[in-house]
Amino acid sequence: MGLEPRKEYILAAVEKSLQRLQTDYIDLYQLHGGTIEDPIDETIEAFERLQEQGKILHYGISSIRPNVIREYARRSRIVSVMMQYSLLDRRPEVSCLPILEQHNIGVLARGSMAKGLLAGKPAIDYLHLTHKEVENAQAAIGEVSGKDRTAAQAAIKFVLMHPAVTSAVAGLRTIGQLEDAAGDAPRFNEAEYEMLTASVPVKEYEQHY
Repeated sequence: MGLEPRKEYILAAVEKSLQRLQTDYIDLYQLHGGTIEDPIDETIEAFERLQEQGKILHYGISSIRPNVIREYARRSRIVSVMMQYSLLDRRPEVSCLPILEQHNIGVLARGSMAKGLLAGKPAIDYLHLTHKEVENAQAAIGEVSGKDRTAAQAAIKFVLMHPAVTSAVAGLRTIGQLEDAAGDAPRFNEAEYEMLTASVPVKEYEQHY
């Protein structure tokens, strides 16, 4: 769904989606983006009306803004939040994941492979991390990878270890990437998980707090 949070737009957009999908209802409808300046109550009212009408079963948002997430967690009945989260971007652990876990709101983690940096691409500066810090994370991923799990699987398993995360949304372009990421790889044991978390510093969001 687009960035327009106005009630009239949301109601019209759902109708168009139902027509395109040729269905009577949508299981989960997500608002993409949004800021604290948006009319949040108006947005919630639109979603609540659509639920009452049976046109959507559940609703959620896609956001990395702690101030927005806190408001929706407090004022709405969202069931999910999609956000960027990976070993190279652990900012959600500080200001987002605890809130969502407390409210039993599931996290759909995107970017778990950090643009391929955790799945074999050469190290570069990434977000707030230096080239060297990215290399440290890659080395840690290498330590827990092997015959039982690929690097891509290890990157995905990392985000799934957090109790607030219910699903990892991976951006895959080829069959080879799918095969590399898919599979029933084992969960990390405590020592492996601690080693991964120790490899990357945890920082807070610098904006939208």
